[in-house]
Amino acid sequence: MGRLDARAVSGEELRRFEKRLFTDLGKLSAMIGEGRIEEGVYRVGVEQEMFLIGEGNRPAPMAMEVLKELDDPSFTTEIARFNLEANLEPMMMSGDLLSRTEKRLEEVMSAAAEAARRVGVDVCLTGILPTLRLSDMTLDNMTPLARYHVLNEALSRLRGHQPYHLHMAGADEIHSTHDNVMPEGCNASFQIHLQVGASEFTRLYNLAQLVTAPILACSPNSPLLFGRRLWRETRIGLFQQSLDTRGARATERQRAARGAFGRDWVSGGVLEILRENITHHSVLLDAGEEDDADTDPPRLSALQLHNGTVWRWNRPCYGITDGKPHLRIESRYLPSGPTIPDEVANMALWLGLMSALSGDGVEPHEAMPFADVSENFLAASRLGLKAELTWLDGKHWPVRDLLIEDLLPRAREGLERKQVDARDIDHYIGIVEERVRTGRSGARWMLEGYESLRPHASLSERLSAITGAARRQQGAGVPVARWEPPTLSDSGGWKHHYLRVEQFMTRDILTVHPDESVRRAAILMDWGRIRHVPVEEDEKLVGIVSYRTIIKLVAESGLDEDEFLPVREVMKTDPISIPPSTPSMAAIRLMNEKGVGSLPVVEDGRLVGIVTEHDFTMIARGLLEEKLAR
Repeated sequence: MGRLDARAVSGEELRRFEKRLFTDLGKLSAMIGEGRIEEGVYRVGVEQEMFLIGEGNRPAPMAMEVLKELDDPSFTTEIARFNLEANLEPMMMSGDLLSRTEKRLEEVMSAAAEAARRVGVDVCLTGILPTLRLSDMTLDNMTPLARYHVLNEALSRLRGHQPYHLHMAGADEIHSTHDNVMPEGCNASFQIHLQVGASEFTRLYNLAQLVTAPILACSPNSPLLFGRRLWRETRIGLFQQSLDTRGARATERQRAARGAFGRDWVSGGVLEILRENITHHSVLLDAGEEDDADTDPPRLSALQLHNGTVWRWNRPCYGITDGKPHLRIESRYLPSGPTIPDEVANMALWLGLMSALSGDGVEPHEAMPFADVSENFLAASRLGLKAELTWLDGKHWPVRDLLIEDLLPRAREGLERKQVDARDIDHYIGIVEERVRTGRSGARWMLEGYESLRPHASLSERLSAITGAARRQQGAGVPVARWEPPTLSDSGGWKHHYLRVEQFMTRDILTVHPDESVRRAAILMDWGRIRHVPVEEDEKLVGIVSYRTIIKLVAESGLDEDEFLPVREVMKTDPISIPPSTPSMAAIRLMNEKGVGSLPVVEDGRLVGIVTEHDFTMIARGLLEEKLAR
C-alpha cells in the first residue's frame, strides 16, 4: 500500500501529487515504447497473510509485539493488530519452484509461530478467522501506524463521512453498519505475483481474469463471519463493501468501486488499467515529495502508491529487479490457508493454467462476453465447488466437471511447458484434484464442523473448536481434503471469561408492538416456547412482557376479559438492557442482582438480541466443569 509515512493530501499538495502521478504514467509509457520492460522472464513471488490468536482461539492484537520479536524485514503489518504479512523473495518459474515455495513458507510460518509464542499467542492461516466478533472491529485494534489511520480518514472523507453498510446473505444473513474500515481486517489472503512482459500483458491479464472463477471455486476458505454462514468465500463481498467509497448516487451511475473485479476485457495493456484507475478513483494518499528524475530506471513512486489504493482482484504491478524494470500480475482473490500445501497447490493451478492457455493461443475476449466472466466470479465466491460457470465453449459447466475434465489436465500441461519438476506437478495438482473430487474445500470443512457440533455446543464453542482444529491440522501439513472434523476438545476448554453476549445471544427475536394485544404476546410465548417478549415501537425497545405477567393476569381475571388489552398496559417499561459487547459474567451478575430472567441486547438504541436464563446454562455447566477439574 505504499510507504509507512503516507499521508492524506488536499489543496496544493494534491495538485503536486497529481503532477507526479501523470509524470510517472508518462515515464512508464515511454519505457514500454522503448522496449525497456523486461521480457521473457517469469518470476513468481507470494505474500502470506495470517492471523494471530490467543485464549479461546480468539484474535490477539499483538502484531507489533510479534514483529519486534521477529526483527525480520520479510514480515510487515496489516491494517488490524491481529494480522501479519510475510513476503517471499521471487523465484523463477521452473524446476522445483513449487516445493521450494512450500519449504520457504514453512520456514516463514515457523519463525512467525515461534515469535508469537514468545509473547503468548499463536498464528493461524484462514481467510476469515471464525472467532472474530463485530466488537473486534474498532479503531483500538487498528495497527498503530499513521498510514492506516490516514487511509481510514481518507476513505471516510470520500464517503462524506457516511457509515459503511455491510449486507451479505447465504445460509444466514448479516446487515450491519460501521464507521471505519476495520472490517477489512477480517480478511487474510495468499497473494501470488507473476512477472510478465509488456508485450504480452493484455493477453495474460485477460487470461488471469478468465481463470479466476474456477480457481476460486475450488479453494474457498472463508464461509463464516461473526458467526454467520455467508458465502463460501465471504472475503470477496466483505472486502468490496468494507472499502467502498461510493454513495447511493455513485452506484446508481455505475461508478467503479475501488475494490472490484473489473469492467471489461483489457485491450490496451497495463497503461489502460492504470489510466482507468486515475480517471475513476481520486488520490487518497501521498508519501511525500520524491524526485525520480535522476533515478534510472525510475521508481514511479506516485504511480505505485495510487495503484496500491485501487484494490483490483487481479492487479497490475510495476517493480525493479536487478536494475531492470518489470511488470507483474498480482492475484489477490485467494484466501489464506487452510494449509501451506493447499496454498501452493492453488498457485500451481493458476500458473499452470496461465501457461497452458497462453501457449494454446486462447483469446478469451473473442470467445465470451466479459459479463459472463464477472458473473462466474460472483458465482464462485458464493457457491464454491457447487457453482456453475459459463466457459469458452459457451456451455454452462458444473465447476467440478470443468476442473476434472478440462482445467486440471491443462494445468499439468502448462507446468510441463515451463519445465516444472514432474513430481511437484503430480503432487500439487493432485492436491487440488483430491479436493475437487471429494468436494472438501476449507469452506466445506468449516461448515460441516459447524453443523456436526451444533447439538453439543454453543455458537462460540463451535467457532473456537473450528479455529482450534484448523490450527492443529494445518501445523501437520495435511491437505484439507484429508482433515478430521473439529471436536469440542479443539476449543481449548471452556473460556467463559472471554465470552461476550454477542456470541451467544438469540438474534431471531419475536417482538410485539405496544398496541398489539396481550393475546398475541401470549401466543408468541406459547408457540415460540419463550418466556419473554420484547416490545418494539419505531425500531426502539420500549418494554418487555414476561411469562409471569401473563400468569398473573390469568390468576386475577382468567385472562378472557383482558386477553385483548393492549400490550402497553401490562408491559414493563424501561427494561434493563445491555450492549452486545457485555462480558458474559457481567450479564449473569446483572440478572442475579436485578432478579430478571432476561436481558434485551441493544445497540445504538436498536434491539439486536436477547439473552435469557436458559442461554447461560452452558456457561454454568462450564463453570462447574472447571471447578470439578480443579
